[in-house]
Amino acid sequence: MAIFKGAGVAITTPFKENKEVDYDLFTKQIENQIAGGTDAIIVCGTTGEASTLTHEEHLDVIRHCVKVVNKRIPVVAGTGSNCTDTAVYLSVEAEKAGVDGLLVVTPYYNKATQKGLYEHFKIIADAVKVPIILYNIPGRTGGVNILPETVVRLCNEVENIVGVKDATGNISQVAELMALSKGKVDLYSGNDDQILPLLALGGIGVISVLSNVAPKQTHDLCARFFEGDVEGSRKIQLDALPLIDALFCEVNPIPVKKGMELLGLDTGILRRPLTEMEEANAKKLEKAMKDFGVL
Repeated sequence: MAIFKGAGVAITTPFKENKEVDYDLFTKQIENQIAGGTDAIIVCGTTGEASTLTHEEHLDVIRHCVKVVNKRIPVVAGTGSNCTDTAVYLSVEAEKAGVDGLLVVTPYYNKATQKGLYEHFKIIADAVKVPIILYNIPGRTGGVNILPETVVRLCNEVENIVGVKDATGNISQVAELMALSKGKVDLYSGNDDQILPLLALGGIGVISVLSNVAPKQTHDLCARFFEGDVEGSRKIQLDALPLIDALFCEVNPIPVKKGMELLGLDTGILRRPLTEMEEANAKKLEKAMKDFGVL
């Protein structure tokens, strides 16, 4: 059974001016997502600035999310690392915290081979019982790409590796993956501008940045597709494109944290090396949010 179906939000992590995690505001963000119909919370991913959290902070944010959500919807924790032992540690501790699943990114910087990727993910999966979604995002991992054959092999041979978040942007590769998988791989879009195309190829949802500022619309995009209303789903996808473009006009999560500020859910500072959004881009984002009806 899939960890979740539909729109999962890659939730931001709010910080105070003193750089500490703002847990009160984080609670508000979680409640806002649940009220908006989000189907799952994905905590401590790229959008959650996990790369700048200490291990202690990382796990505390996961624990807080699990506690606040309280089983109302699934919680999936990002626990990947370029160090296999570190990923095992974070994954084991996240499982102890009560998460429903794990999102494990391709190792970055090391640039592993396909054999190395297989062993990395298998070692992590063997250390836990909760289901795992692989996270394939070559743009952030030095171009390292989990090939379709490797994804399918992992899902076939490792019981608790169940799917992949695909952020390659390569529709042809996704089609090849789904042809090889024969229904064995749970596919989630990792790109908000390609939600509908990946659903059409057999995907079951999205792990979304857009959902931070538009939870209902992102949920509805998926739900309408599953209900057979492809035209309704298509309209949401196409109408959202200017906002999606604005949310990625600077590196994620710079724009989405500005979007949260505009919604009155100010996520505070960005941890360096990320910087505040350029004024011209911020105006573009504000206009796109208004045009899409979320502001």
